[in-house]
Amino acid sequence: MGNFTYIARTAAGERVTGQVTGGSVQAVLTDLQAKQLAPVEVRAVREPGRLGRGVSTRQLATAYRQIADLLRAGVPLLRTLRLLGRGKSNPRLAAVMNEIADEVADGGHLADCMSAHDDVFPPVQVAMIRAGERGGFLEQVLERLGDFLEHQADLRGKVIGNLIYPFVLLAVGLGVVVFALVYLVPKFENFYSRIEIPLPTKILLAASHLLTNHWLLVLVALALLVAGAWWLRRQPGVRRTVAHWQLRTPKLGPLVRDLAVGRFARILGTLLDNGIPMLPAMQISRDATGHVLLGEAIERATESVRAGETLAQPLAESGMFSEDTVEMIHVGESANNLPSVLITLADTIEKRVDRLLSAFVRLMEPLLLFIMAGMVLFIFMALVVPMLRMSSTI
Repeated sequence: MGNFTYIARTAAGERVTGQVTGGSVQAVLTDLQAKQLAPVEVRAVREPGRLGRGVSTRQLATAYRQIADLLRAGVPLLRTLRLLGRGKSNPRLAAVMNEIADEVADGGHLADCMSAHDDVFPPVQVAMIRAGERGGFLEQVLERLGDFLEHQADLRGKVIGNLIYPFVLLAVGLGVVVFALVYLVPKFENFYSRIEIPLPTKILLAASHLLTNHWLLVLVALALLVAGAWWLRRQPGVRRTVAHWQLRTPKLGPLVRDLAVGRFARILGTLLDNGIPMLPAMQISRDATGHVLLGEAIERATESVRAGETLAQPLAESGMFSEDTVEMIHVGESANNLPSVLITLADTIEKRVDRLLSAFVRLMEPLLLFIMAGMVLFIFMALVVPMLRMSSTI
């Protein structure tokens, strides 16, 4: 038994919400229908202390492919879910599969049962599975979904792999500076206390004194800074401003824009190719882009499509899409093969992202080395200049 929140409508069309206890999503749906309520949404309440997602994209891709292979081989869905529930590689995923199997055994649909575990299965995946169930091509959807997630994991791995070296450089540089301030600079403090020192040396000694004698205060200040940045990041106005300046930053702007547009094209094309209608597919794609300005552009495009207009024109007016991208979308709409065009477009954009990311990393490496060298030179000069002055006086 678990707790579920629901949104439903009465016979008069009034919207009602509440929380009930039930054995599964299907049991809650049946209970709501018995109360003359039309369910709109039912979600399981996450229990306090429950583990987070704990399921990687690659693990989900493997699970979807396993389900597709077993269903294609004639294994019933319930037995397939039980088999995955006995898996040892990821206990979290195995436990979720067992819960879904119990709900399917009670008569629930696979997509409805998965939607109750939104910490594991995002809405974009649930929508594709729901379309496959209704259309009778669940095996094909699961296989495509596995390929889609594998591709996403490869792209994310490529991005992270390209950024590892610059971040290692930054960490090493900061480590060298902290080591110098904590262990090297204090050895000169007594010596410099007897002579007149320049401003850079005073700054260096003050920074060393702060780190060595007030390190707890520094840690608290850093924690507050991180918490403040996290809070600001969640504010819509701040997120919009940051997104705006991201796009205007040289080198970084085109990279961020292409990453967001490529994700949108990949998700929308995959959803449309799996039978999701245009308007729901655009709404899901908007939420999955991860960029507030692109999300606003997609929202305006959704309203235009709802009014009977084409998709290409409002996307062109947003300024987020290049002319060649808009032209490809326009051709795809005209030829009635928009899904394949969007997936091809995503492949093209992701190749361009790979080139831009490589160029960005090549630009970051000398910049970080220059910054590290500047910091080390500053420490060296701040320590040596007073000595040189004193020796020239003598």
